[in-house]
Amino acid sequence: MATGIPRTKWQSAPHHIQPNGLNSGNTDVHLSYEGKKPELEILNTPPANLRQLWPSNAGHVTPNRLYYGDNLPILAALAQDGSVRGHVRVVYIDPPYATRSVFQSRNQTDAYMDLLEGAHYLEFLRERLILLRALLADDGSIYVHLDDNMVFLVKAVMDEVFGRANFRNWITRKKCNPKNYTRKTFGNVADYILFYTKTENYVWHRPVEPRTEARAAKEYQYVEPGTGRRYKKVPVHAPGVRNGETGKPWRGKNPPPGKHWQYPPRVLDEMDARGEIYWSPTGNPRRKIYFDQSQGVPVQDIWLEYRDAHNQNIEVSGYPTEKNPAMLQRIIEASSNPGDLVLDCFSGSGTTLNMASHTGRRWIGMDNSREAISATLRRFAKGLEPMGNFASKLESAEREEESEDTLSLFGPEETAKPSPAKTDRHHAITDFALIAQEPGADDLADAVGQWLEWKGESRIMQFREETVPYKTGKPQKLHRAKRRKQRR
Repeated sequence: MATGIPRTKWQSAPHHIQPNGLNSGNTDVHLSYEGKKPELEILNTPPANLRQLWPSNAGHVTPNRLYYGDNLPILAALAQDGSVRGHVRVVYIDPPYATRSVFQSRNQTDAYMDLLEGAHYLEFLRERLILLRALLADDGSIYVHLDDNMVFLVKAVMDEVFGRANFRNWITRKKCNPKNYTRKTFGNVADYILFYTKTENYVWHRPVEPRTEARAAKEYQYVEPGTGRRYKKVPVHAPGVRNGETGKPWRGKNPPPGKHWQYPPRVLDEMDARGEIYWSPTGNPRRKIYFDQSQGVPVQDIWLEYRDAHNQNIEVSGYPTEKNPAMLQRIIEASSNPGDLVLDCFSGSGTTLNMASHTGRRWIGMDNSREAISATLRRFAKGLEPMGNFASKLESAEREEESEDTLSLFGPEETAKPSPAKTDRHHAITDFALIAQEPGADDLADAVGQWLEWKGESRIMQFREETVPYKTGKPQKLHRAKRRKQRR
């Protein structure tokens, strides 16, 4: 950010060289690339043909849904569901990063492919962002998690889809421990989260970090005589000239040049009467901020404490690219209220869905990977497992060797934030519907069978003759389906 007093108009005589297009009208930037579709065509995407696999009760109604299939037609189907369209309070997605890689889980099973790149990748993501915008409530928010490979271009796409005025933050997250790179580059330890809202009025609960005694003593340096209350002093003026009440003199003093009072003079008088104004020996007013009235340190846009689960040796699902649960808890609680609807259309192992349930929110998740759905169902039924349960002794030894060569990037005071406190007993998540896109529902036969065993239900109910075609809004009548051989 440039230093100095920001202004909207040039104050001195015009310079003889003016940038082309200065104040010439619309300054929005739009990306142009091959294959870019009109928005109307995307909004008219044919909805998916869906079938509910679990529970078998056709009348079971729950806002919590886990979908298997291509998220584009599934999102198009949800856009026709009046209980979802315009009611999603917060979206978090961790889409592919255009890495041209195939990722495997801890058991060496292919989890998902990330092979799109360039214009194909941008349009792939843009289509889904447009449908997600339709699902968002007017006071809803969306968080898109990316790395440095495509985040700059996706920022431009999101400016188009959601509007530049609705951009809130570019969050930098430390994703892993520093490594001793042999490449001629700086170490890559960060990825990024783009935070947008649908409108300027959005749900927001500012997260804060609790203050430590040491930090409190350092920041709140002064002690009020008589009360013993610890406080700090802050200015009572702010940048920018105002012509209203806040630009008028107070107690015979004008605001500093180029600034205005933060409060009208009458409010400053009230604060002074309560003893909340400190007057310096030279007559300069400052506001007292008391430590006992502070909830904590407001969270900024650099997050150091939420490294990936596999980099913190916390409990994991074994799924690749699994994100830190505490990070998802921060996002969900900051941008929604209990009972609100949370959506993740690249849900992976279900971290977002699990934390939505943990914090009392409703949720919708979807993924096109059988491994992801299996990992989510296992997480719902069994919870997470210690890191070592997924790794061999050789892998453990390699991690220990890495840790010996790893240095703290920000010094000894940096601490990793753990996952939410684990209870002694895992509470299974069962209040949801498992729904699959047709054709492809049979791909989940083994996963559903395993889930039924965990639930203590008979596997014979898995793909019975009477299967339930799922339609958003209301269920259809039962129909006869092909008998499938039971997998054991």
